[in-house]
Amino acid sequence: MNKIKTLILIVIDIFLVNMAYLLAINITFFDRFTEIATIYQEDIVIVTIIYIICFAAFKMYSSLWHLTGTDEFLLGVGGGILAGGLVIIYTRTLGSTIPLNVSVIGTMLTCIFVLGYRILYRVYRRMMLYLPYKYSGDQERVMIIGAGSAGTMIINEMLSRRNLKLNPILLIDDREYKKGKRISGVKVEGGRKDIVRLAQEKEINTIILAIPSIDNENKKEILEICKRTNCKVKIIPGIYEIISGEATVSKIKDVELEDLLGRDQVVLDSRGISEYLNNKVVLVTGAGGSIGSELCRQIVTFGPRVLILFDIYENTIYDIQNELKVNYPDLNMKVLIGSVRDKDRLEEIFEKYKIQVVFHAAAHKHVPLMEDSPKEAIKNNVFGTFNLAEVADKYKVEKFVIISTDKAVNPTNIMGATKRLCEMIAQAFNSVSKTEFVAVRFGNVLGSNGSVIPLFKKQIKNGGPVTVTHKSITRYFMLIPEAAQLVLQAGGFAKGGEIFVLDMGEPVKIYDLAIDLIKLSGFEPNRDIKIKVTGLRPGEKLYEELLMSEEGLLETTHNKIHIGKPTFDDMEILKAKLEDLRKILLENDEEIVKSKMKQIVPTYKEPKEVNEVAITK
Repeated sequence: MNKIKTLILIVIDIFLVNMAYLLAINITFFDRFTEIATIYQEDIVIVTIIYIICFAAFKMYSSLWHLTGTDEFLLGVGGGILAGGLVIIYTRTLGSTIPLNVSVIGTMLTCIFVLGYRILYRVYRRMMLYLPYKYSGDQERVMIIGAGSAGTMIINEMLSRRNLKLNPILLIDDREYKKGKRISGVKVEGGRKDIVRLAQEKEINTIILAIPSIDNENKKEILEICKRTNCKVKIIPGIYEIISGEATVSKIKDVELEDLLGRDQVVLDSRGISEYLNNKVVLVTGAGGSIGSELCRQIVTFGPRVLILFDIYENTIYDIQNELKVNYPDLNMKVLIGSVRDKDRLEEIFEKYKIQVVFHAAAHKHVPLMEDSPKEAIKNNVFGTFNLAEVADKYKVEKFVIISTDKAVNPTNIMGATKRLCEMIAQAFNSVSKTEFVAVRFGNVLGSNGSVIPLFKKQIKNGGPVTVTHKSITRYFMLIPEAAQLVLQAGGFAKGGEIFVLDMGEPVKIYDLAIDLIKLSGFEPNRDIKIKVTGLRPGEKLYEELLMSEEGLLETTHNKIHIGKPTFDDMEILKAKLEDLRKILLENDEEIVKSKMKQIVPTYKEPKEVNEVAITK
């Protein structure tokens, strides 16, 4: 098929070359046309061959002319001029009598005809693609923010792939000199201050933010404006999409909450982290979970001698195993199944692999589920952590980092209370062990298993309602990679006994978050998608805290990591309390279990006490 198309192009060019020369003869020797045409006829084959060879040498038969641009145009001009020059040399030196002015004008006309034909073909093709769809009612009317390389690529793809049913209506760009200009026929009609007005005037359905290099502050500001338009909002992921030439419609993603949070990229002290991870045997418990798996992704970049992934659930750990195998084929990785409740299994692993650094991310974390199964939360979170700490101490592990949560601060649920007790375990062990035991405390991570964000998206996709437990409920949020990176950094700062508190920014109202996600999906909250307030779940707290009053707060050299002072370090008292708790777990009365937890964790309160105070504030 390609050979046939090339042959057709050559035949057309042969016709156009000779038409150009005959027209040149007619222009310059109108009264002697027959005489000069007869002279030209003697050299017609040589002239034609020269042009076809030059056009072929300048790749005019291997270019995609329906996508022709400046490069193809310049190649065509170059091929035409070279051919014209060779024809003139031929006529001047080899005895041909074709007049010089005929050759010059013939060359000019040939370039015009040959390139004009190709450009007209592109215009025709664009019209056939564009006009039938421009005013079609089933097309999404699109506003593109960013009249740069990414915006150009997106527009061209929309125009060439009409099956996408995306109609680029206008461009937005803050640079004044671009206003009024057009890209592929799409006009730059204003800056960010005009987004809301133009979206309404032009009946826009979808807005695409096509500025891959945009900083977080400007991105957040533009997205806040877009939220007022009731349009679906999508975004180009990053600058690498432009570098790799992949800024296509298929790469556009929905706006995520992280885009709205506008959190800056974490800057790490790579040397400090590398010092305690490079060439070390590192164990990550709960390695299949959201934080555990991300910790593994981050740890491998610091060159551990062996990375051990440990989890009780084989499906998720299998996924991260396969991912790391593909991305890091030389990684010395061991994937082990087991539970932190099983001390014998832990003894096996520590003895065999001589583990040096532990990141303990394995835990039951779902608040309402743990309210219904408090004994399981205690067995896994408390005694699992104690088992792991005891074995780590016995085998002289260098660092032991526990992943904690803001729910451990003045907890109102069994899950938070168990995590607070885990912090106490870390501080108690640190007081008697050569191992540096520390805890890292932070709030919700976006996209984690059980997170509210995937639930909201699913509910929006199903047409609602979006369920929120209380209009005033707030939570701290951060990104999974950000949390994992700061955990590694905190490990580098650890001297033993600290509770590192990560800077979570400002708390976010969950109700406002639901509104944002609905708007950015192109719907009107409580009109297109209802928001249903369902009431607080068992153990749920209206707000979370990152610090207890007695802990104080010390700075580190990293602006996003702070230190809470140790508040518990008596191992003998801890062991006695845990022994009492272990006996009570044999009882079938869950209220007695919770009562005992309140004795061990004095800050553990009933949700009603805390929430009523929060509501009256």
